[in-house]
Amino acid sequence: MTESSADMNTAVSPWWGVAAVMVGIFLLVTAEQLPIGLLSQVAEALDVTPGTAGLMVTVPGVIAAFSAPLLPVAVGELDRRVMLTLMMLLMVAASVLSALAGSFWLLLGARALVGMSIGGFWAIAGGLAPRLVAADKVPRAMTVIFGGIAAASVLGVPLGTLLGEWTHWRVAFAALGGLSLATAAALWRWLPDLPPREPVRLATLGEQLATRGVRVAVMTTGLLVIGQFAAYTFISPVLQQISGVERAHVGSLLLLYGTAGILGNVAAGLFAGRHPYTAVLLIPCVLVAVVGGFPLVGTMPATGIALLLVWGAVFGSVAVSLQTWLLRTAPNTEAANALMAFVFNFSIGTGALFGGRLVDGVGLAGTLWAATALFVASALLVISTPSRLLDKAPSAAG
Repeated sequence: MTESSADMNTAVSPWWGVAAVMVGIFLLVTAEQLPIGLLSQVAEALDVTPGTAGLMVTVPGVIAAFSAPLLPVAVGELDRRVMLTLMMLLMVAASVLSALAGSFWLLLGARALVGMSIGGFWAIAGGLAPRLVAADKVPRAMTVIFGGIAAASVLGVPLGTLLGEWTHWRVAFAALGGLSLATAAALWRWLPDLPPREPVRLATLGEQLATRGVRVAVMTTGLLVIGQFAAYTFISPVLQQISGVERAHVGSLLLLYGTAGILGNVAAGLFAGRHPYTAVLLIPCVLVAVVGGFPLVGTMPATGIALLLVWGAVFGSVAVSLQTWLLRTAPNTEAANALMAFVFNFSIGTGALFGGRLVDGVGLAGTLWAATALFVASALLVISTPSRLLDKAPSAAG
């Protein structure tokens, strides 16, 4: 980069860079979860079962999982600003190919590229807050960045679902491509140079697991996310078949779910900075009541919608709460974040696959109860962990 372009970047407020990273995460999570809202439409159009259509979530999740630790290792000394921009350009290509795919299996190939983009981007973006803003502004920056996840639920997935319902599911994927291109330009313009402070190596990734706090964060994340996506991947048929909600209303209800998720993210950003242990513990405890209670009390539209809103608020708090835990315990933030991104995305794919097999085998209610069992295990894991492990300030290493 030339000296004049470097001066231009340093003159930009760091919050523009934070905003660009947030939008990038927003689009990536939207791309990953959009098939949830379009599941029935794509399954009918490409003549596959709902369980098989769930592979649209499984494939990018698994690919993202392995991309998260391996891409930072592969790129070595590459400036992280360059890497984030390239990952968004890869999302542009993946979105265009998804819109043009002539068969379900070609669509899955495009979804694999989505996974590569998600894994590479998230492995770097999750730990950027301490590098972009002053130490006292890190909790706020994390809330903004991970607000992209909740915003994907409140805006990306519901609006993509509505766009697909009003026009065609291919149009929704094409729209993602256009927005990703604009975001790639914003990342290049607004982020400063981000040379790796300590390049990630495979040995460094393994070393993170020697720290108990990191191990617990990783295991808790796995249990929570597998349970979440075993159940939530099939929220459209759950709302229709268990709660009696008409299919035409599903997109609007996902919008409400996402709105609750944004509120949960903001609340967690305020609370988790002071009480990360309690914030993480509350998540599985409430999910046990909500998801486990769906087949029992969510059998009418009103009660199903009420449970859906609580579900959205709780899961909206997951990313910022667990990331705060990780910053308090990880010896190397970038390496630990790559490891967390592996677990998070692998668990999304595993959860969707697990849920798909259960839905086709034992039905929706059995799938929700299986997810509840994973939330119980997650709560027990946190309870067995001493809260003193989190008694330090957020790390800026990595």
